Amino acid sequence: MNNKYRVHEVAKDFGKNSKEITDILTKYATAPKNHMQPLSEKELSLIFECLTQKNQVESIESIYADVYREPKAAPAKAQAEQPKAQHTQQAPKGNSKPNRDNAPKAQVEQPKAQPAQQQPQQNRPTTRVPEKKVVDTRKGGQVNLEKYDERLENLAAGKTKQMQAGKQKFQGRNQRKGGFQGGNKRRQEEQEKMRRLQLEIAKKTPLTVKIPDEIGVGELASRMKKTGAEVVKTLMKNGVMASLSDIIDFDTAAIIAEELGCKVEKEIIVTIEERLIDTAEDKEEDLLPRAPVVVVMGHVDHGKTSLLDYIRNAHVAAGEAGGITQHIGAYQVEVQGKLITFLDTPGHEAFTAMRARGAMITDVAILVVAADDGIMPQTIESINHAKAANIPIIVAINKMDKPEANPERIKEQLTKYELVPEEWGGETIICPISAKTGEGIDNLLEMVNLTAEMQELKANPNRSAHGAVIEARLDKGRGPVATLLVQNGTLHQGDVIIAGTAVGRVRAMTNAKGEKLKEAGPSVPVEIIGMGEVPGAGDDFHAVADERMARELVEQRKHEQKMASSAPVGKVSLEDLFSQIKQGEMKDLNIIVKADVQGSAEAVKASLEKLSNDEVRVRVIHCAVGAISESDVMLATTSNAIIVGFNVRPDNNAKDTAARNKVDMRMYRVIYDCINEIETAMKGMLAPKFKEVELGQAEVRNVFRITGVGMVAGCYVTGGKMQRGANMRLLRDNVVIYDGAIASLQRFKDSVKEVAAGYECGITFEKFQDIKEGDVIEAFLMEQIEV
Repeated sequence: MNNKYRVHEVAKDFGKNSKEITDILTKYATAPKNHMQPLSEKELSLIFECLTQKNQVESIESIYADVYREPKAAPAKAQAEQPKAQHTQQAPKGNSKPNRDNAPKAQVEQPKAQPAQQQPQQNRPTTRVPEKKVVDTRKGGQVNLEKYDERLENLAAGKTKQMQAGKQKFQGRNQRKGGFQGGNKRRQEEQEKMRRLQLEIAKKTPLTVKIPDEIGVGELASRMKKTGAEVVKTLMKNGVMASLSDIIDFDTAAIIAEELGCKVEKEIIVTIEERLIDTAEDKEEDLLPRAPVVVVMGHVDHGKTSLLDYIRNAHVAAGEAGGITQHIGAYQVEVQGKLITFLDTPGHEAFTAMRARGAMITDVAILVVAADDGIMPQTIESINHAKAANIPIIVAINKMDKPEANPERIKEQLTKYELVPEEWGGETIICPISAKTGEGIDNLLEMVNLTAEMQELKANPNRSAHGAVIEARLDKGRGPVATLLVQNGTLHQGDVIIAGTAVGRVRAMTNAKGEKLKEAGPSVPVEIIGMGEVPGAGDDFHAVADERMARELVEQRKHEQKMASSAPVGKVSLEDLFSQIKQGEMKDLNIIVKADVQGSAEAVKASLEKLSNDEVRVRVIHCAVGAISESDVMLATTSNAIIVGFNVRPDNNAKDTAARNKVDMRMYRVIYDCINEIETAMKGMLAPKFKEVELGQAEVRNVFRITGVGMVAGCYVTGGKMQRGANMRLLRDNVVIYDGAIASLQRFKDSVKEVAAGYECGITFEKFQDIKEGDVIEAFLMEQIEV
């Protein structure tokens, strides 16, 4: 047997797809890891036997039809016996008519009296419902029903007389009440009785109250026709301290309403978005296969653009008028009759930005690694971004045409990041390629198709379109231009679409070849014009029927965005970590580790992951060397993670992004400080006593030595201020070189207390002389936090 006979090869030989072969193995043996797994002799036998059983011939005679042509003899004996059987079946049964004087006995014993073979089965309906049997249980004689009717009439007449007498008595009392002085008192008593009667009726027929997901206490009291004091009192009895202006949830409101004698119904509020946008689930029979959407990621200069250019020129540009390709940020290629959609995005930055907006639009990630260079920092970031998005990774080892190419070393490096090649017993598909010569690219595209086939990607083209905005820009001649990827449904020219806070009508659609389209189905990327404003990359778009309602929804979304921007963002931080764990909101604590050296980074990762317990699992989703970048903050935003830095600092862009997205960044110089702080935070005992207040930054422009003083840094203050006696740290390439205090601060020959931004100064440090041009000084103070 060929040891390399794989799942997809068997499927191809039998004219099946890989999914059918996988299903057979899953049912009768062990599920294969993927379509590239080699099959054992036993597994092949199972497949052959199953396919043989499911594709049997109609009869064995059809195979030997040419050999045996003799007519078959009629089964005479069977034909002779058939009338006899019919005669026996139709034989009349014995007289089983029940005697009137002994009806119960006759009818109950009837089935026992007759033999089973004499029942006329051919005349009885085939039903599982038992026949109705009437059993007379009277001992004898007739029942005198007229006696019971007379008794009922007498009872009814007596009740009517009592009611009339009571009414006359009540009317007589009303006529006499004005004849004596106690009339007012009697009237009050009667009113009290009436009120009690009404209360009793109200208790018997409770008031129905409709309650939405959230409701104000005052509004709830109004709907129940109760006083606010009654509702607040009932809330307090149930342990909820709330005033009339407070908002309570449905469950709390329902308990209070039921305690106060009301019947509760859930009030369903249909929003404009629910009325306008069709979010109904597709039926299985309406779904059709769609093309996979692929993103290419990797380190700078490893060949992402070269690979995309080769694929585009080889598969897309062929046959275009004049060979001019209109670049729209996405295009489709055809491989062996199947389409693949490529997103031509600038690396993982755009991919992460889309994830930050909640757009999960890609199905497969191709990770490009240079065969002569190996795993680099951006390669690691790409791996972690793809894993966080939970999409399969196919590794393309590029530059195989170079003599120094070493693919085995790349495979070994990949195993450190849980990407084990298939030939080593793992699940990761590795494709050696050359974007320069085209070597292995067809095989890479075939692997993409096979990976997509295993995912069974489907969509319903017969509904209104929705998808994602890949990129958008403002064109001087055409106005807002957006590249859309249709994910479900079909987009037509003239459709009204809403994307984020932008709304418009599709005036024209073009594909990557520059051809005008009238419609675009699932997984088809198109460039459109006609939007009222430029939408955001990663925004969802929906085709809708009512333009007026769409504009109303856009205004509502803009208002919500404005309100959300002023509200606090619910990101995880060490301060509220314990409360989130207790409320069950925190199952995984995601951490990003950045350090100055690889050894520190690995040590920190191992130590932090050991802190996992039954309630929360600590996961280091990214671990790398170097300064904290904006990309790290974006990953923390999308993954709700905390950033931990060792002897490294964030750059200015990272600081701004972290402040804007409320990402918690923690800087340490000692590993044990980090471990202890996160451990105490998980136990709810974190009580920081000091916080760091940033004063300013200065750049070292010149370094000179003064006798008796030592090395002096000639600096330019770029932001904030420098202050004598303040704490400081010296950064070189955003890595902390020294942490101490400013010893002296000079302006020309004068010693000063502080120097503001835009001025030059001379700075010396306590017990530190290793200063170089280009270093950055950060000045800060430690303030005590009032508990």
